[in-house]
Amino acid sequence: AAIARSAGHDHVWLFDADTVATRLFGDAVYSNLIMLGFAWQKGRVPLNRAALRRAIELNGVQIENNQAAFEWGRACGHDLGAVRRLIGAQPAVAGEAPSIDALIAERTAFLTAYQHAGYAETYRDFVARARAVETPLQSGLAVTEAVARYLFKLMAYKDEYEVARLHTLKAFSDQIATQFEGDYKIVHHLAPPVMSRRNASGELIKRRYGPWVRSAMRVLAAMKGLRGGPFDPFGRTEERRLERALISDYRRCVEELLAGLARSNQNLAAEIARIPEGIRGYGHVKQRHLLEARRLRDALMIRWRASS
Repeated sequence: AAIARSAGHDHVWLFDADTVATRLFGDAVYSNLIMLGFAWQKGRVPLNRAALRRAIELNGVQIENNQAAFEWGRACGHDLGAVRRLIGAQPAVAGEAPSIDALIAERTAFLTAYQHAGYAETYRDFVARARAVETPLQSGLAVTEAVARYLFKLMAYKDEYEVARLHTLKAFSDQIATQFEGDYKIVHHLAPPVMSRRNASGELIKRRYGPWVRSAMRVLAAMKGLRGGPFDPFGRTEERRLERALISDYRRCVEELLAGLARSNQNLAAEIARIPEGIRGYGHVKQRHLLEARRLRDALMIRWRASS
């Protein structure tokens, strides 16, 4: 809805490419090519069709399926209703963004399942502090919303316990069951830091684990209470120490922002509070994004301190 307001409703199209991809190919990974075909059909990609199909061919990965996904995307761009009727999909509905209260409640519930109620309460209390400082400005809650989103992101980091919990949820098994049929087995590609070898660049190498690992995951998921404590077998790795440090660093940064928050610097404060959005991926990928995020934070904090 926010994109449509900014770009103009005549320049934005909405459809559930994941569902189209899953219904047609059994895998949401093809949604990217479907969206490319949709955009091309709408005249928004300045390349000819032959060049795009040739690029897919040269890429050498699932050529026929990717080319077919591109063509199905074109069909969606031409007559989305017809494609929906063919695959039995319901149209997606664009709604307003969730309210701050709904956002906080949803993430509090998630963090309770992730760790425990006390952990979730520290999140909710900190966001409430940000809101109490920002509300008297009477100029929106951009900083509060950023803190609600990105403190949550840092607190809900995906460690071994969380990967195990998510992969053993009934919803995960149910989702797989809707995409595949017949005699199939689930294989996990994992790189546990304490068990995995590293390549020449020092990056962890993933290994295949068969269905047996799901039993181990159930046990591991039940041990989430050890997370971050003295008996956490994974807690001393460099990556886990870093993730805990990121939470503390972010809280300290936000506390400095709240101490000097005013209408004149509210937008800058919100921009700084949103920096964790760029910290993506795992392992060495996350490290690279973290370095970029820290450079941006340091530059913006220089501006912040100069304006305070």
